[in-house]
Amino acid sequence: MSSREGLRGEVAGRGGSPGWSPGGRTRLRALPDPAVAVLTVLVFCLSGGMLWTIAGINYDGLTGSPVQKIHPATYAAVLLLAWTLLRAGNPVANAVTILEHRPASAFLGLMGTALALQISLRGGAGIAGAIDTFLLPSLTLILLGGCDGRSLARLETLVHVLMAANASLGLVEFVGGGPFFPFRLDGLLLENDSRSVALQGHPLTSATLTACYVIALAAGGGSLDAVRRLAMLGLQTVALVTFGGRSAIVVTLALGGVLAGRGLIRAVTRGRIPLLAVAGAAFAMPLFALALAGLVGLGFFDALIGRFVDDGGSANARVLVVELFNRLSWRELVVGPDPTIIDSLRRINGLALGLENPIVRIVLYQGAIMTALLTVAVALFLVELARRCRPGIAMPMIAFVFLVNTYESLGGKTTLMAKFAILLVALYRPTPASRRAG
Repeated sequence: MSSREGLRGEVAGRGGSPGWSPGGRTRLRALPDPAVAVLTVLVFCLSGGMLWTIAGINYDGLTGSPVQKIHPATYAAVLLLAWTLLRAGNPVANAVTILEHRPASAFLGLMGTALALQISLRGGAGIAGAIDTFLLPSLTLILLGGCDGRSLARLETLVHVLMAANASLGLVEFVGGGPFFPFRLDGLLLENDSRSVALQGHPLTSATLTACYVIALAAGGGSLDAVRRLAMLGLQTVALVTFGGRSAIVVTLALGGVLAGRGLIRAVTRGRIPLLAVAGAAFAMPLFALALAGLVGLGFFDALIGRFVDDGGSANARVLVVELFNRLSWRELVVGPDPTIIDSLRRINGLALGLENPIVRIVLYQGAIMTALLTVAVALFLVELARRCRPGIAMPMIAFVFLVNTYESLGGKTTLMAKFAILLVALYRPTPASRRAG
């Protein structure tokens, strides 16, 4: 056996990731569990609304110090990566390790930095948004790459706790009449939006993350037993209504129905239908119907139904955005127009609050070339993320890709992709069998 094969076997035997052993030359040290926990809590819990409420930091606004515009999780990820590179030995060799074994993550981080540089050179706003949206998830996946099975099991527990807290806070906000940490723009509240936001700072971010989590659990992600899985699915589904994300609810019901139908077909074809499960379902169906009727009677779904009836101009915004493209020359569409022109056109056409699609937004502000590069980088990153996980992530991946294209999401400042990366790595961590198969 060669020394290279021996080293890979040793790493795999410890429950680590053999991909971090580049030819036996060096290997990045795994992050300590407390560092992983701190980074995860910062990514999942520290929203712009919370930063404003607790510390008076104007993270989401336009005014204030540029230092405040970058998310604390990004600062933490940069420091942790630097510490890991230095702690493992030769920083240059360890940087080469990253390029060899996390090329898509490195490319996404590079493109996020390039986008920030382009925005800066053109005198536009949103430099910090490029860093948080694209650099943070790349650093997060790189940092999680060295974690072994035990660390990722603890990470899964933490993710379940944070998601339960997020859903519970959303329900409390719904009952209490408003969010605790609402989205603010330079301190101004959106008075006409009463949706719950929980820990994510924006109702659509909470809805997207919750929908992906529900689909992941329904698809078999995580290691919860049947009772806890059903309880978590119930809690998250109810909370999803309070976030008011119409697309998230439709996607959850559609993909959840596909998963349920597929599971039922498999059980019938195999002839393995547990009698206890059948009895439990027969007992639960009337209770579910009564609970649903009670919620309808209490008006729990009124706000959501109202959003389906009146979308607040969301559909009209998708039509009006065509007018913005018509005002630009081909050169401006390719390399990007003056950002002040787009800002003016958005105000004139009533699109100041959003462009309803991240690709449209980036094309309008940064041009088709940068948009194409970023799209490729995100696609490659998601492929690399999928390879980092065990099989079975198709449904949550489909949900994520669809939902991020229903509002600005990755086109603005968000930590959503970093959250999704942590979610999948935690719930679909590679098992020893899947490592050997890979």
